[in-house]
Amino acid sequence: MERQFKVTFLPDDVTVRVRGGTSLFKAAADAGIELNSACGGKGTCGKCAVKVRSGKVKRDTTDLPLHLKKAGYVLACRARVQDDLVLEVPARSRILKQQVLLEDASVLTARDVHGKTFGQNPFGRRVRLSLGEPNLTENASDLTRLKAALCQETGCEDAEISLAVLKKLPETLREGDWQVTVTLVEYGGRTKIIDVEPGLSKRPPLGLAVDIGTTTVVVYLVNLETGETLDKRGTHNRQARYGEDVINRIIYTVEQERGLEVLQKAVTKTINELIQNILLRNEVSSKDICVAVCAGNTTMTHLFLGVPPKYIRLEPYIPAAWVMPWVKAAEVGLVINPEGLVVNFPAVASYVGGDIVSGLLSTDIPESDALSLFIDIGTNGEIVLGNRDWLMACACSAGPCFEGGGITHGTRAMPGAIQKVAIDPKDYSVSISTVDDKPPVGICGSGLVDCLASLHKAGIIDRAGQFQEPKTPRLREGEDGPEFVLVWADEAGLDEDIVITEADVKNLLRAKGAIYAGIRSLLRMVQLPVEAVERIYIAGGFGNYLNVRDAVRIGLLPDVPLERFRFVGNTSVKGARMALMSREAFDAAVELSRKITYVELSVGNDFMDEFVSAMFLPHTDLSLFPSVAI
Repeated sequence: MERQFKVTFLPDDVTVRVRGGTSLFKAAADAGIELNSACGGKGTCGKCAVKVRSGKVKRDTTDLPLHLKKAGYVLACRARVQDDLVLEVPARSRILKQQVLLEDASVLTARDVHGKTFGQNPFGRRVRLSLGEPNLTENASDLTRLKAALCQETGCEDAEISLAVLKKLPETLREGDWQVTVTLVEYGGRTKIIDVEPGLSKRPPLGLAVDIGTTTVVVYLVNLETGETLDKRGTHNRQARYGEDVINRIIYTVEQERGLEVLQKAVTKTINELIQNILLRNEVSSKDICVAVCAGNTTMTHLFLGVPPKYIRLEPYIPAAWVMPWVKAAEVGLVINPEGLVVNFPAVASYVGGDIVSGLLSTDIPESDALSLFIDIGTNGEIVLGNRDWLMACACSAGPCFEGGGITHGTRAMPGAIQKVAIDPKDYSVSISTVDDKPPVGICGSGLVDCLASLHKAGIIDRAGQFQEPKTPRLREGEDGPEFVLVWADEAGLDEDIVITEADVKNLLRAKGAIYAGIRSLLRMVQLPVEAVERIYIAGGFGNYLNVRDAVRIGLLPDVPLERFRFVGNTSVKGARMALMSREAFDAAVELSRKITYVELSVGNDFMDEFVSAMFLPHTDLSLFPSVAI
């Protein structure tokens, strides 16, 4: 038998036994410790570094910064067990509890299902029935008797029933003395009986609204009789350990044996843990949840359903389907009623998915005469321009910068992440605030925007992002070129200084340039100036914490009056909740997806011209940013 070794992780003091040759990354996962991995285990991001306290590991030739090598660090994804080990996992290498946007009271125009736009007509409901008891002359079958009572009560003439429910039907009817509670799901003109229980239950049917994001997953539990949101929970997407962005995850499904299965199980496990937490907190049964409406980008939807996404990343970028089939919960492994319905929002294109359709549904853009911009900034920046008459959409690859990827000390919005930065232009002192006021361990997206703006305002970098020479010990030459110290090691939650490098600044310039170039490209196609845009909706968790003034200062967002900006929070889950409570709302979403014209920015030179022009602070054309003092 292959020899096994003990691997102990500190400071958790958790020990696991693994076979020789197992990667340290896999050993950590076995121990329940999730490590960062922006690159999906290729050894290129350096986010999974761990310190070897004792024992020997088999290393590869992947480079680490010299100071980490000297301190005994190795990349967990590229080092393998060959001895009993004691490993220390630093805070920066961990995926900790992430700051997840669950609710935003400032939402301006989320259209309620009880309002005039959509009536309350959920996908699932419960019907309480009293059936006549059979005898020698009234000898219809149990199912015929059930369907007749159901038709009399609801008008449904031909409800379907699954074999699993039918098998339990005879005993259920008699146990309930011919009084039963029937759970129905209704979709596509069909009605299906997914559960029959004895007696007249007072428990309401429940549904889930699910936002399957690349970085985070959010679940709302909803009472389908009243529309009340009973609970909401969110956490990081467990797929992140296999790649921080959709491209790396697609590559993982192609290059790794059973890679698609691994990613499908990872996201399902994420959703199920949230569901089980909600069930426990609210003391409800999983079988009461009869439907889940999910919104995610095109790749996330493919991965959730286990549909190969391989060709989404290859020109001409074709997904398996825009509109996915509705499936039973058991088919995807959700821990709700196994016969329950799982519905996914339709996509528009390979990189404009159901989350954007759901987001638009939750705003008044499709019904408004006002020209509006809808912007969701993440690893992929999705932008929609238009009004009730027309809508155009595009996607621009911002990269993982705004999620902390590709940045020396970048991190997600987790405890200790720097979310606000201010630099005094006189003495170059730095003021920061962190998530949950924890000791700083890195810098997240909103902090990076502040940081870039502050560096420029203080004269530390020029418009091209190059460091200047202010007299301060914070500016120094690092292993990878010039860097500015944001937090000294003795004030950080790490054993090293937290810095922003010139290479980091250039990555941020590319990311912000891609977003702004996408906005400009859409406007140029319809020959409209940015001043014509009356409302700008900023969606998503990153947008919710964004400092708009600084985002304008660096050229990420257009320079228009601040009152035109609207923070609309997690519109993806809000649209999913609307559709959960109203089949008409979901039908409207399907029509909306067909109405949107997708613009492929890789065709022609317009986007690249705009992108190059946007690679300065705030832009090459300063007339586009009249309020920004240079």
